[in-house]
Amino acid sequence: MFVLDPSVATQRIAVALVVTAVLGYVSYALDTASLPGMLTGILLALLTIVLGGYGWFAMLVTFFGLGGLSSKYRYEEKLSGDRRGERRGQRQRERPRELDRGARRGSGDRREPSHIAVDPVLFLYAFAGAVAAAMTDTFSSEFGGLYDNPRLITTFRRVEPGTDGAVTWQGVAAGLVGAGIIAGIASVLLAPVGTVGAVAVVVCGLVGMTVDSLLGATVEGTVVGNQGVNMLATLTAAITGAVLALGGGLV
Repeated sequence: MFVLDPSVATQRIAVALVVTAVLGYVSYALDTASLPGMLTGILLALLTIVLGGYGWFAMLVTFFGLGGLSSKYRYEEKLSGDRRGERRGQRQRERPRELDRGARRGSGDRREPSHIAVDPVLFLYAFAGAVAAAMTDTFSSEFGGLYDNPRLITTFRRVEPGTDGAVTWQGVAAGLVGAGIIAGIASVLLAPVGTVGAVAVVVCGLVGMTVDSLLGATVEGTVVGNQGVNMLATLTAAITGAVLALGGGLV
């Protein structure tokens, strides 16, 4: 049975401290995370590996690693023009904070199941959905933004590359790959997630990416900022994960 148990061994806490500290330092040294993003990422990773387990941590660290590397892909090209690439890079460096907010709101406080009347598997799917959304959105923006002729998601009108709410089919394809990576890790390392569960995680990623684009095209810059859009998209994906798990009989 899948159990979230906060009564963890000292060994797991020690492993969590060492691994998260090393990864946090590397991400900061490579400039794939800002200082606040690094510290938030370390805290989130520490809580994840202690309260969730190594499978949860594997999903999270995969996002941090691949997401950071994707922001460096063809970076000089991204910096050309009006420096939209620098904004995308900053977006990735700040992403851990939005992921933390979305995952916490979507999956609760991850308390031990005997203290709450909610199946802990719901928390698992909420967390996996949030991470999948973060990975999907990052891949879609970092890779899709390199291609010309993007279209605004609300009107399908052609706009300049880097425009908030603009999408390309290459970006959608890259986002699917990102969601698939997180879903694959979840299905291999977490017993409750099988083939159907992995599909649900991919759906969460697509939902989060779509919500991010829709908010970017409509309210970003006027009602909420980029960090707020990221958080809302991640939160939506987390809720979607819990709903799919409950409605699809995955719990």
